[in-house]
Formats: sequence, structure tokens, C-alpha cells
Amino acid sequence: MSNNKYMSMLGMARRAGKLSMGHDTAMKSIRSGKAKLLLFAGDISPRLINEFDIASQKYCPGIICIKLNETVDMIHCALGYKAGVITVNDNNFSNRIIQLIQEENVYGNKI
Repeated sequence: MSNNKYMSMLGMARRAGKLSMGHDTAMKSIRSGKAKLLLFAGDISPRLINEFDIASQKYCPGIICIKLNETVDMIHCALGYKAGVITVNDNNFSNRIIQLIQEENVYGNKI
């Protein structure tokens, strides 16, 4: 299981109801313009990434998209929901998660 600080922050965002997890709910969040951050599991298909890239350019231009090193199973262990695509629907949570990912990347850890 991942012990990353950003995964803990994702857990807090989930408990606060600020995540859309899974293909359909994440796509709905993007199409409605609520998504502030788009996260992909490391083992999802390029076709799925392309599908979300096209939708995000159309409905949420400028949204930050990050492909994590965590697999779908690791996300399932950390968050209790099996999903390859996650949107964060809150500015404060998304900014903090981006900051934590960047901090871990600076020190040579996962992105």
C-alpha cells in the first residue's frame, strides 16, 4: 500500500465528498466543469487517457492532468474504491494534492 501524503489527502477529499471516482462519474464531473484536477492510475490504457484528454480540452480547458505511479489496485487499497480515473472537485484539495505530488517529485519519489 502507498504511504504517500497525496494519497492521504485524496482519502480526506473522498471523505469530504470532493472526488469523482471511476469513468462515468469523472466524465460527468468534467462535462459539468466541476473538475479541478484529473488523476489517472499508472496502469490504465492510453485510449482512456486520450478520451479524457479530449473531453477535458473541450469542457475544462487548463485542467491539470497527472498520471500517478499507483495502480488501480493500490488506489483501491488506499481509498476503498477501485478506480483508474479520479477527479478532484475542490480548489483547495486539488491545490494541496498538486503541491504534495510536486514535493515528492522534488525529492525523487513518485509523481
